[in-house]
Amino acid sequence: MIIIKNKQALAKMRTAGKKLARVVESVRPLIKAGVTTAEIDAHLEKGLRHNGLVPVCKGYGSYKHASCISVNDTVVHGVPSDTIVLEDGDCVSVDLVGSYKGYCADMARTFVVGKGSEDVHRLIRVAQASLDAGLALIKPGIHLSDVSHAIQTIVEDAGFGVLRDFVGHGIGKDLHEDPQVPNFGKPGKGPILRAGMTLAIEPMITENDYKVSVQSDGWTVKTVDGGWAAHVEDTIVVLADGCDILTRLEESVVEGNK
Repeated sequence: MIIIKNKQALAKMRTAGKKLARVVESVRPLIKAGVTTAEIDAHLEKGLRHNGLVPVCKGYGSYKHASCISVNDTVVHGVPSDTIVLEDGDCVSVDLVGSYKGYCADMARTFVVGKGSEDVHRLIRVAQASLDAGLALIKPGIHLSDVSHAIQTIVEDAGFGVLRDFVGHGIGKDLHEDPQVPNFGKPGKGPILRAGMTLAIEPMITENDYKVSVQSDGWTVKTVDGGWAAHVEDTIVVLADGCDILTRLEESVVEGNK
């Protein structure tokens, strides 16, 4: 069941989103050679708690960390570790969830360690462009798959792959609510968007084939062919004429296409 949020719920999600965005932005100075993903996770958890947010991922199932930090060919759900040390040129995706007064916000950003190659910067640019293209379509009355199709089109036209095995999701009191939000598919399918829906939209793209495998830890998802990946995500609310991006610090109201 898709839950339409009332004003009180949305106020809490907006607060969660802005606080979460500040925490994720604060991690930039740590994205450098010699830093471990465990150190980044510790910084993020401290930031969440300092901002009055609950680290939702910690204790989710058997997961023991506040964040997922995915490096290079790890697409999503990378487990922070003292043995994973960042190197110049690495591609690092940070995925973080925080809740405020019982309501969640979820976001992800992908960073480059040092200068990085043009190829990795292009991969990240395309991931972000696909997310922005999907968000630009959002307004009441469109099908959810219109957003999915827009994301897929941007990614595949650039020559990259878009994951089939993992998708975005509804969000609110629970991290994962209905509906699922694929990053691929034909337009004109699935639920029709209504004002008050809240969604976590998250393109997960690969430089080559989109096939992935879950590693023996039960969490880490890597590309089968070793290609690198990028992951970006925002939590949004559908408005009467577009959407409000809750997990960005800048002006975040996107007017839907007429």
